[in-house]
Amino acid sequence: MSEKANQISALLAPTVASLGLELLGVEYLPAPGSSTLRVYIDVVEAERETREVNIDDCEKVSREVSAQLDVEDPIAGEYNLEVSSPGIERPLFSLQQFARFVGEQAKLVLKLPQDGRRRLQGEILRIEAGSVAFAIDGVADEFIVAIDNVEKAKIVPDWVALGLAPQPKKKPSAGKKKPAGKTEKQTKQPAASRPRAE
Repeated sequence: MSEKANQISALLAPTVASLGLELLGVEYLPAPGSSTLRVYIDVVEAERETREVNIDDCEKVSREVSAQLDVEDPIAGEYNLEVSSPGIERPLFSLQQFARFVGEQAKLVLKLPQDGRRRLQGEILRIEAGSVAFAIDGVADEFIVAIDNVEKAKIVPDWVALGLAPQPKKKPSAGKKKPAGKTEKQTKQPAASRPRAE
């Protein structure tokens, strides 16, 4: 996350926690005319097996966060506030979040190039001393990335396992016939912004 995003995240985390939810992180996307502030929330760990973030959670957080931002005023100029669930392509903001998804594939954008790369995708292997170790196709050694050098990261879903992509085709057995194919509103007061749940 950027320094501004870190600052805003630290500011809003207690407010989100007071509503019985967890602030995963914040994306701050400055732009001429109007910036975007995207706030990602999740249910607390004890509730993850039984429920997910819903539109009511997003609306509740949007109201409270909007009021706090109006008072604290950490962003100059107009901006759009979006409050979102993590969704399937879950963003990752901290070492603890990477640790929770060890064994999963993640896609990263780095702040500074490392070994000639700014973008990479690989399996999260482990967390160590402020860094994340990845296994990357075509790279023999583990690829170690300092968390401070991560600009943006998200989980890469297994679309096949989720039933959202076709299963890989199996080769037909010898002697068997091959089966036939199947055929926002811009405002300095972002309270009116529309929350979204994915």
